Amino acid sequence: MIVIGTKCRLEQTVTAELTAEAAGSGALPVFGTPFMAAMMENAALTALQPFLEEGQGSVGTRLDISHDAPTPVGMTVTAEAEITAVSENGRMVDFRVSAWDEKGPVGKGTHTRAIIQNEKFLAKCNSKLDK
Repeated sequence: MIVIGTKCRLEQTVTAELTAEAAGSGALPVFGTPFMAAMMENAALTALQPFLEEGQGSVGTRLDISHDAPTPVGMTVTAEAEITAVSENGRMVDFRVSAWDEKGPVGKGTHTRAIIQNEKFLAKCNSKLDK
């Protein structure tokens, strides 16, 4: 049973490779929004993982975030995901996500992940290659 309130926090030091400039999402050497989003999703994935059965995984289906403050190279960013709801059928899991650096909030929002059967999901995905 998935426990509402379960959290995961991840930390990462901003490097030149994690900037908006490097991602192509901006022109400045500041922490890039795509990397903040990835940290938030990774925190959610990690929070949910202990509740999954063998052969199950999860995939992101929705991410609604704001990136509210810049973070320079060299500073540490922390991302957190907290499970806030589970659908009635147990397949969809909602999260509150947030990120901050040493000076304060950086971003926040919500995220939804779907619980999937890994083999079935990959077979469906790879069937797109069939002619």
